[in-house]
Amino acid sequence: MSRKGVGLAAFDRSRLTSAQYASHGSNLRTTNAAALETQLSVFRSLLQQFAQTHAKDIRSNPTFRAQFARMCAAIGVDPLASSNTQSSSAGGSSIWAQLLGRSVNDFYFELAVKVVEVCGETRGENGGLIEVRKVREEIMRRRMEGASEITEDDILRAVATLEPLGSAYSVIKVGSKPYIRSVPKELNTDQSAVLEAVQVLGYVSVSMLMVNLRWARARAQTALEDLVGEGMLWVDKHSDEWEYWSPGFMLESQELGGGSGSGVMPG
Repeated sequence: MSRKGVGLAAFDRSRLTSAQYASHGSNLRTTNAAALETQLSVFRSLLQQFAQTHAKDIRSNPTFRAQFARMCAAIGVDPLASSNTQSSSAGGSSIWAQLLGRSVNDFYFELAVKVVEVCGETRGENGGLIEVRKVREEIMRRRMEGASEITEDDILRAVATLEPLGSAYSVIKVGSKPYIRSVPKELNTDQSAVLEAVQVLGYVSVSMLMVNLRWARARAQTALEDLVGEGMLWVDKHSDEWEYWSPGFMLESQELGGGSGSGVMPG
């Protein structure tokens, strides 16, 4: 029994069906995109109402402030991002300023100034690399009575406000701890490994790096000398083998012990 051939009409119907599917898919994508944009617009409106209602809590309560920032991030709003590209009527202000007035916006810029001050004053001690926790502790120590509580999250957001200015300030991870780097030099992999190792005892030596990291002597010596040159490590030349100390660790030890140090010097 012979099979009936497929005619041209069948091909035409197939092409028509494919075109209809494509058109329907395009309409669905357009409809979904419009619906999503509407939902985001509603979310932003509700976020603005929430921010205006709870402005005082956002300014004064660090936990509430962090939760509000996470709400912004969940719908793709960066509260500290400049809105220069959106509208001239906004005057280039941040979303913080648009929603809450200048107060919260100024809070982060003023905090950024304090971060810069602490980093600048301690650069001779740490070579331009300081733990976020220590920056917060120093700012809290200097604050006036009754001033708002500052969290590490606030410090990180304050540093982020400096990025559009093209500054050298950035946040990096050394091991599991966040540090603020206030010098433009990038740390290479070996330097980062040495700084992470220093966190254990407060110091390292060439032989310690050779044994624990399985490095050749020249590699260990090069990494250490580079960090000493940048002021990120200090050298104790009074030991049988030179020890390379974290400046922050040494200063903390001197403060706790009330001593004047043991001959450790910047380089």
